[in-house]
Amino acid sequence: MVAGLKPTWMVTNVYDLTPKDLRAQGVRAVLTDLDNTLIAWNNPDGTPELRHWLNLLELAGIQVIVVSNNSRQRVDRAVAPFQLPYIHRALKPFAWGLKRALRRWHFRRDEVIMVGDQIMTDVWAANRSGIRSVLVKPILKSDAWITKGNRLLEKIVMWRLRRVYPDLTWQEDLNERKAH
Repeated sequence: MVAGLKPTWMVTNVYDLTPKDLRAQGVRAVLTDLDNTLIAWNNPDGTPELRHWLNLLELAGIQVIVVSNNSRQRVDRAVAPFQLPYIHRALKPFAWGLKRALRRWHFRRDEVIMVGDQIMTDVWAANRSGIRSVLVKPILKSDAWITKGNRLLEKIVMWRLRRVYPDLTWQEDLNERKAH
């Protein structure tokens, strides 16, 4: 069971995913969670750093698509300033939302990665979909009430993952060590 929850990479911050590194991995699109991955869950306006990162990826021809469990209204409000496409009510950890994104934007599984701050939703959905995953540290240490239970379970899962996969550590970029 623990293998299905193992991220392909663990990168400290979403902004550490550079166009060069993504291209080297054959990535044409980044599917990404919204809350505590791209933006703080309690601040839907994002940051200048986020805008810069999105611009770098756009210039490199790498599409960013938000895949969120949130409502259409919440996701639309959050991504509108960045004009990002999205899938709302993705039902992660099920694969449905990620597969829908692949079909809608005509990407193959090997051309995308899923980036998120939660093992129990983002990583598990990616693994169920056959998509490589990048676990990032949450932007904020605090979470919305709905996420707190997942965080407790995640601590147990991470402890188990590190026992089974001792080389599973936080990286500065995708090339620090080979993907698992």
